[in-house]
Amino acid sequence: MTLSLRSRLTVLAVGAVAIAVLGVALTSWLLVRGKLNRDFDDRLQSATRFAATARTPAVALGLLSGDATPRGPRRDPYGVIVQFLDVQGQVQGTAGGPPIPVTSRAVQALSGVVPRASEEVLLNDDRYRVLALPRKGGAVQVAMDAEDVERTLAELGLWHGLVGLVGVALAAVAGWLVARTALRPVDALTAAAEEVARTQDLSAGIAVRGTDEIARLGGALNAMLAALAGSREAQRRLVQDAGHELRTPLTSLRNNVELLVHAAGNARDLPEEDRTRLLADLRSQAEELTTLIGELVELSTGDRSPETEELVDLADVVGPAVERARARTSRVRYATEFAPAAVRARPVSLERAVLNLLENAAKWSPDGATVTARISTVGGWARVDVDDEGPGIAEHDLPHVFERFYRAEAARALPGSGLGLAIVAQVAAQHGGTTDAGTAPTGGARVSILLPLS
Repeated sequence: MTLSLRSRLTVLAVGAVAIAVLGVALTSWLLVRGKLNRDFDDRLQSATRFAATARTPAVALGLLSGDATPRGPRRDPYGVIVQFLDVQGQVQGTAGGPPIPVTSRAVQALSGVVPRASEEVLLNDDRYRVLALPRKGGAVQVAMDAEDVERTLAELGLWHGLVGLVGVALAAVAGWLVARTALRPVDALTAAAEEVARTQDLSAGIAVRGTDEIARLGGALNAMLAALAGSREAQRRLVQDAGHELRTPLTSLRNNVELLVHAAGNARDLPEEDRTRLLADLRSQAEELTTLIGELVELSTGDRSPETEELVDLADVVGPAVERARARTSRVRYATEFAPAAVRARPVSLERAVLNLLENAAKWSPDGATVTARISTVGGWARVDVDDEGPGIAEHDLPHVFERFYRAEAARALPGSGLGLAIVAQVAAQHGGTTDAGTAPTGGARVSILLPLS
């Protein structure tokens, strides 16, 4: 089962607090246990040393019940057993309880092998801690009941465990509340995004408050919605413009085809001159339609070009484009002026853009004119200029020459779809560059591509 983000945050918060609380509780219990055991051992050692000065176990037990240690009187001698051993390790006397077992550790203390011997034994099913010290004429053993210490430690362990569980429970509640509060802005963003997805209204936007990470996420979503809205609007305009531009050649094609069909249906032949003219029109309109559709496809898919960028010299891109332009028309001459300029580019798409500039310049140039392709560098930019010797671009047309389907008054009688320079502008933008249009030194038009140098 997959947990929600709120549940995962709650579990993480509870887990972190549980580890911290249980770790603190365990550390506290271990410290208390160490302190209690050290205090118990100190009392046992003090009592054993004091008992070693007495003549008999009974006297030692009586002294312990009165002023057992230098730290003060022992008011409750219950659970204390005193036993004397002779030099052979035999019991001389016991007071306060049953005899204490004489172990090998006690014999080692008696013989002086170890300065003292501490161990735990069971007496009448009670746990005692025994300390043996050498004394004049043998050794003394003092046993103290350790059940109180064990019982205290058990109670402390229980309370520490209960406090830890309560802490974990409180952490669960607090974690849930914190997760709920922290994710409330995310819930609002989710609801707003779902509303946009439901209504398809990309202009609605998402309310953003504050400057935290959630606000940044909301701002990023708004930027994405704005980009999508712009893309949708661009697609809508492209479809509308394409439909408008396609309507004219399609209507002309249909009229010519209907005329041919009507002539064939009436069993009469058209005059050869009319037939030749109609077929030429059909061929011209089919070529125009093919060019328009190809440019539309290139324009609509240019942003998703699979071609990878590489470091190239612009001369290796512009040169082949000039050769292709020469092969397509002999009506004009092409001249080149290349300076070294290295850029990161998609060679195929950039060559296609330069070829569009060259063909556009050739279309506007008179027969026998020269179209010049020039590469230069200005600052951190590489510049490709294409100059023609045509009439130039009117002042009022300059701001619009790179718009889709825009055609100047003087261009309406010339072949073309009005997409060539739009493709050039798109390719330049894809390469982080820009385009420019103006007047060439020859008086014709100059159309340029500017790309950042690498």
